[in-house]
Amino acid sequence: MRMKILTLSVAATLSVSLFAATPQPANERLAYVQAAKLVRVCIWPDYYSITYRNPKTRVLSGIDIDLALELGKDLGVAVQFIDSSFAKLMDDVTQDRCDVAMFAIGITPERSRKLRFTQPHLASDIYAIATKTSRRIKTWDDIDQPGSVVAVARGTLHEPVMKAKLKSADLLVLDTPFAREQEVQSGRADVFMTDYPYSQRFLANADWARLISPPGTYHITPYAYAMKPGDDGWHARLEQFVSTIKRDGRLLAAAKRNKLEAIMAP
Repeated sequence: MRMKILTLSVAATLSVSLFAATPQPANERLAYVQAAKLVRVCIWPDYYSITYRNPKTRVLSGIDIDLALELGKDLGVAVQFIDSSFAKLMDDVTQDRCDVAMFAIGITPERSRKLRFTQPHLASDIYAIATKTSRRIKTWDDIDQPGSVVAVARGTLHEPVMKAKLKSADLLVLDTPFAREQEVQSGRADVFMTDYPYSQRFLANADWARLISPPGTYHITPYAYAMKPGDDGWHARLEQFVSTIKRDGRLLAAAKRNKLEAIMAP
């Protein structure tokens, strides 16, 4: 069956139908999704290899684009992609702007207090990106030193982790991933922190950038899909989906297509 894909902004989505605008009662979301023949999936369209919109072609690609389409097939419904971000994640999910967020969302204590997660499908450590010409940062041990500036994007898991981890360096919290990259490229920051998927695609497209890996495990975070708490039936159906794609090979195939098999969760 050929799936119909809809890509709308949040504002456009809210006006597209009564279904999209109506909060879904607890334990009834699966029935609403099936009745509307539509599942609304929040994505972050700047997430390389995960849910990335090519700025030239406007085509979406990535492991969680592939798997969202598989979810639609399993449910027998169309898939509507709704632009979100890590900064807006909790509001978009809890205010019913989408039925599920599928963009490799790190399971953190703060998010777990407001969201409900499936079992993880990926897991990544934290990596640093510096310029190739940086004199200050040569190895991982050079990062947390007096005078160093470490950039992170607001709302990402890197913000609370680096706040807790850094002892000597200054933390610079920026509103967008693009802003953190600009700060490093300009020399106003020494490194920005990211994860494995984003680093791989970013390095392939930024000839000025250099990857700095931790010498051992630094902070592994499991990635999963997030939904609004309180609907056991919807959570169980999504859990079933994740278990099934792990068992039948669809997760592995999507990971290989997007060069992410190295961070697949067991």
